[in-house]
Amino acid sequence: MSRLDKMKKHITKHGGILIWVTIAEVLAMSLWFSASAVSSTLATVMKLSPFQVPWITASVQIGFVVGAMLSAIFGIQDRVNPRFLFPASAVLASVFNLLFVFEVHIVILGFILRFLTGMFLAGIYPVAVQFISLWFPKRRGLAIGILIGGLTLGSALPEFVVGLAFAGTWNTLIMISSGLAFIAAIISIITFHDAPISIRTQKFKLSSVSKIIKNRSLMYDNVGYFGHMWELYAMWTWLPTFLYLSWNDYFTGQSLLEYSTIASFVSIGVAGIIGAVIGGHIADKIGRTAETAGSMLISGLCAVIIGITFGDIPIITFAVAFIWGITVISDSAQFSTAVTELAPSEYVGSALTFQMAVGFLLTVGSINLIGYIIPIVGWRYAFSLLSLGPLIGIISMLKLRKSPDSIIMASGKR
Repeated sequence: MSRLDKMKKHITKHGGILIWVTIAEVLAMSLWFSASAVSSTLATVMKLSPFQVPWITASVQIGFVVGAMLSAIFGIQDRVNPRFLFPASAVLASVFNLLFVFEVHIVILGFILRFLTGMFLAGIYPVAVQFISLWFPKRRGLAIGILIGGLTLGSALPEFVVGLAFAGTWNTLIMISSGLAFIAAIISIITFHDAPISIRTQKFKLSSVSKIIKNRSLMYDNVGYFGHMWELYAMWTWLPTFLYLSWNDYFTGQSLLEYSTIASFVSIGVAGIIGAVIGGHIADKIGRTAETAGSMLISGLCAVIIGITFGDIPIITFAVAFIWGITVISDSAQFSTAVTELAPSEYVGSALTFQMAVGFLLTVGSINLIGYIIPIVGWRYAFSLLSLGPLIGIISMLKLRKSPDSIIMASGKR
């Protein structure tokens, strides 16, 4: 076999794995916002107060953090092959998501089932990232960027489904998302193959937390990530409702539902894919600190500007939402990549777990805060609070850029 033939075979094999893992990720991650996409209907069905509605999403966030922490503490990703862990997690998350349909009238049980769904999603997203990183020791940034694009598209998928005529009821959407996750499990069983290399990830150690906090450069990166997460999931959670109410004077009935849900899907899912891929490419060119600061600058401005467009001509609001959807995710992969570059090898695993756990816990606060503040300041100003995250993140990443340690990032491009 010639060298060219070997190269073609290598590209086909690796590219095929990336495609199938990303497809499985898209389908499985539809569980995340499967209930949030119909939160207004569920608020009536479950008889929720305005302050309880955000917990439809927040319970998933907390479940994910708990699942990720348990996985890190007990080294589950080391002990269980991702070819088995991914499909098992997808099936269990699918089952708990489906059970929500039958137990929705018991509020506390409904939230517990959303929590359990999130907990097993921790066996899907982080596992897929680790799996792809082993398949792509080179051009890892682009490969993970594509995978994160799949995460974004999957998270937005319920918005697309809810706008379809045959998915007019909330329970239909829940069942469809569970079905998609089950298909993801089947795909992973058939198409996932062991990576050509294997690396044991470190278990989370509480003793490492003090070292992480004392590592100034690492904490600059962490604070940047925390600012990013403060904005990201609150935007994903509330944008569909914002668009629906903003366009209420321009469309009515089914047309309003279809236009707002499709626009949400495009602004979160399609724009997210574009942002994730382009962001990874730009970071390789100009450095991680510059790319993340630039992304947060634009996304923070969008958080402020989009409120001004509330009730305005739909195309203007959609344009801002689309740009926001690109830039709110374009920096996401760079923070965790920076951890692998800045943290000493003896606690890089704990550093990654610490960053993710604190970041996702912050999303619970921002998601709920938007729900609390809307009745007070209205939609024109509610999203502006999210811009505080990018502002703090920009300052932190620029401080990291000035740090001598940043020279080891992105092959010296900081």
